[in-house]
Amino acid sequence: MLSSIFSTAFLLIGFVTASPLEALHKRSVQSIDAAIDAFFADPAIFKDTDDTFYTVATSHHGIHVQVAMATAVNGPWKVLHHDLLPAPGLWSTGAKVWGPDIRKIGENYILYYGAQNAESKMQHCVGAATSKTVLGPYEALDTPLACPLKEGGAIDMSGFTDTDGTHFVVYKVDGNSIGHGGACGNTVKPLVPTPLRLQRVEDDGYTPAGEYMDILDHIEGDGPYIEAPQIILVDGVYFLFFSSNCYLTPEYDIKYATASNIRGPYKRSSDKLLKTGMPFDLVAPGGAQITRDGTFMVFHANCDNGRCMYERRIRFSGTTATIS
Repeated sequence: MLSSIFSTAFLLIGFVTASPLEALHKRSVQSIDAAIDAFFADPAIFKDTDDTFYTVATSHHGIHVQVAMATAVNGPWKVLHHDLLPAPGLWSTGAKVWGPDIRKIGENYILYYGAQNAESKMQHCVGAATSKTVLGPYEALDTPLACPLKEGGAIDMSGFTDTDGTHFVVYKVDGNSIGHGGACGNTVKPLVPTPLRLQRVEDDGYTPAGEYMDILDHIEGDGPYIEAPQIILVDGVYFLFFSSNCYLTPEYDIKYATASNIRGPYKRSSDKLLKTGMPFDLVAPGGAQITRDGTFMVFHANCDNGRCMYERRIRFSGTTATIS
């Protein structure tokens, strides 16, 4: 994590060395407050049938899956001191539960998550758990949904249901966990692939159906990896949101790509959606998730408490996304 001192220094250095035009641009940077001013990394957002909003987040202080609730996306948010997933599954060590996502399919609530694998203890796998109520407790499946250990494992699974009712999950193959060193383990060549992988699942939301396919991978400018994928559909366009660069550095950001078919090919936007210092006074924003109706985005960024949750309105026009 970056300290608040380092974050301030980074922004000040950027201001001092900027050209007059850049300095003017920096003065237009917006200051925003955290929606959850506490450690709440990798947030995912879910609206229940009673219109209550929930966000779930990475483990912290012994709670495997954190949860908060609100009556509106812009809060106020109440963090519940409650663990949605008391037992992450026999396939996991029970530690390092990361990047959860929550959905309702039929009568079941489905919780997707990544957890440290009990066999390797060095890599993660992604799994699912089910509950009849949104606040659980969720019961983990006996086996992970995806566990490509030879490729580095898997993290950051999120779900998507297409207009025809077909269910998918998308996740990151965690290749940097077996990288050759450098920032976040994977900036020393040869770089290990970290593809975003799409998998169709059965109507239960967690049984794999057919073969997976890799829909995007890191390129030059992405640093050691891409991660935190989410797919949404807006006016016939599939938007794939993801983060790139090492989360421990100010280069961590939020990007997106678009396609006319969920399986791609995906074309990257030429602009980043969100990065350090633009358009908000934040450092290392990432881990974005969009509400299912495509109106708001939640994400984390560095703060005095580690990584806090922020929310902003998002708008779409054709293949372009903007936040404000």
